[in-house]
Amino acid sequence: MRWLEAFKECFGHRAQELALRRYVHGLLSDSARKSMEAMLARVTEPGSYQAFQHFITNAPWSADRVWRRLRAVVPEREGLVIIDGTSFPKQGTHSVGVARQYCGTLGKVANCQVAVTAALWTGVRAYLLGAALYLPEVWLTDAARAQASIPAGVRFQEKWRQALTLLRQVRASGLTVTGVLADAEFGDNSLFRAMLHRLRLPYAVGVSSSQTVFLGRPRLVLPPGGRLGRPRTRPTLAAGVQPVTVAAVAAAHPRWRRLSWRNRGAVRRWTVECVALRVTPAHDWRQHRRLAPEVWLLAERDTGETPQTKYHFVHLPATASWTQLVRLTHQRWAIEQQYRELKTNLGLDHFEGRSFPGWHHHVVLTAITYNFLQAERRRRLAGLTFPQAHAIVQEIFTAYLFAQRPHYLKRIEALKSVQLRI
Repeated sequence: MRWLEAFKECFGHRAQELALRRYVHGLLSDSARKSMEAMLARVTEPGSYQAFQHFITNAPWSADRVWRRLRAVVPEREGLVIIDGTSFPKQGTHSVGVARQYCGTLGKVANCQVAVTAALWTGVRAYLLGAALYLPEVWLTDAARAQASIPAGVRFQEKWRQALTLLRQVRASGLTVTGVLADAEFGDNSLFRAMLHRLRLPYAVGVSSSQTVFLGRPRLVLPPGGRLGRPRTRPTLAAGVQPVTVAAVAAAHPRWRRLSWRNRGAVRRWTVECVALRVTPAHDWRQHRRLAPEVWLLAERDTGETPQTKYHFVHLPATASWTQLVRLTHQRWAIEQQYRELKTNLGLDHFEGRSFPGWHHHVVLTAITYNFLQAERRRRLAGLTFPQAHAIVQEIFTAYLFAQRPHYLKRIEALKSVQLRI
C-alpha cells in the first residue's frame, strides 16, 4: 500500500513494517470488534498473536515520530483546527488513565479514559492530526507509572494545555491554520483564549452560561488622587459598569434573528435563532485588573419544542456578519462525524491494552488508517463508504501477499487440476 510506504522510516526493522500493515489491515477489516485478537483473525497473513501484541504494547517505536510523519504527508494543507475531548467508557480500573470523570460519550461522570484531539477540517474532509491521553494525577505516582509503563518525563497537564501543545505541533508541521474551534471545556479557560489571541488566530469556542462579560468595551477612569502619597495610576471601571453573565445578556436582547443554511457535505440543514453582540470577557479584569480583547458573543437556540440556548465567544472582526459568525461556529459538526467513523468502523475506543505506550500506538495507527480513507476520498471517490474502502484494501493486501509469497500462485494453479466431488 503506497500510503504506508511513507511511514517505513518510523519503524526499526522489517518485522515492524509487516506488523504495521497487519494492524492497518485489521482496522479496515469487517471485524465488529477491533481488539487485537479479533483483527488478527481477519488479516490475510496473520502471523503470531504474540508478535502482533508486542508490536503495539512493547515495541520501542515512537508514536510521536509517526504523528510528525503523518502531519507531514496529509494531502490537504490548510483549514480549521478542531480541538475536542473524547472519552472511552471502561468497565475496569486497570487501563491507563481510567478514573471517574466526566464522560462525554455517556453524558455523565463515569469510569472512563479521556483524550484531547486535534483535527484539520478543510470544509469537506477532516484529518486526525494529534491525540494526547489525559492522565489524572492519581496515575502519576511511582506505582501507577510502573503499572502502565508511563515514562518519567510525562507530567500532569490540564486538557487546555494539552490542546495548545497539539495546536503548536500542527502549526510546526507547515499546515496553514485558518482558525480554531472548541467546545466550552476549552472555551471557558481564559488562558486558552489568550494564547489564541497571541497566535492571532480566529476562533469560535463554546462557553458556559455563567461566563461574565462587559457589553462592548467598558470605560475605565483614573481614581482621583489624594492629598498625600503617590498619585493613583491604576484605572478602575467607570461608575455603573458591571460585568453580567452571557445568559443575562442574551435574555435581555429583544431581537433574535433566524438563520438557516447547509454546510458543504452535510446531510441536514441547520436552522437556529441567534443574537450576536460585541463584548469583553470579564475574567481578566477580575483576576488581573486588565481588559481582555473584545470578541463577539454569539447566543443561539435551536427551533425544537424545547429549545436549548448555547453560547460562544467568536474572534472575528467587528465587521463580520451574523451569518459568518454562525457558519464558523457550526463547523464543529465535522468532529462528531469523524468520531463516529473512528469509533464505529475503525475501533478508536476498542483498544484493550493497559499501557501508556500501547494506547498511543493504537491511536496513531488508527489515525493513519482514517487519514488514508480521507486521502482516497479526495483522490478518486468523494463518497467512498467504509465497506467500499474495505473491499479496496482487501484487494491491495491480497496483491501484496502474492507479491511477497509467489509460491502461493503455484499452489492455486495446482488446485485447478483437483476434481472435487460434493
